[in-house]
Amino acid sequence: MSRIGRKPVVIPAGVTVTIGADNLVTVKGPKGTLTEKLPSEIIIEQESDKIIVKRPNDEKEMRSLHGLSRTLIANMVTGVTEGYQKKLEINGVGYKAAKQGKQLVLNLGYSHTIVYDEPEGIKFDVPDPNTIIISGPGKQQVGQIAAELRSKRPPEPYLGKGVKYAEERIRRKAGKAGKK
Repeated sequence: MSRIGRKPVVIPAGVTVTIGADNLVTVKGPKGTLTEKLPSEIIIEQESDKIIVKRPNDEKEMRSLHGLSRTLIANMVTGVTEGYQKKLEINGVGYKAAKQGKQLVLNLGYSHTIVYDEPEGIKFDVPDPNTIIISGPGKQQVGQIAAELRSKRPPEPYLGKGVKYAEERIRRKAGKAGKK
């Protein structure tokens, strides 16, 4: 039996969970509303302040979907109560970020500025020109947007210039060796 799938998801006060037809799970909380369609074979039951996820049989596919479904529900509950955030750092001479209204404006050494619109439910925060904080209730959406922003100028190994995650370590390479 899956250790992760077996654990019940505790629903905190102020959060409502509804399970619709075809396992359409909707979680509403103080930070927003999230909806996810889970596999229809998985059995999702709600008991007062807990959600229990069960699988119909022990086939390999059902075992993998069991833990996945439970984790997705737990992430939605955490997202609407606490939220998720990713922090990006910008390194490089002249590289900077600024927020203008609902847009993030990036100067990353190209001949043009990169303008990224703030999606629904996601919030950009720029405490200083070299730091971007992306926050929102959806773990997947926050991670995807952070990855898209990082891909605009990934960090390079020689000087370490570019956009990187705050916890990311860049493996540095030595430059050209001198001719002797």
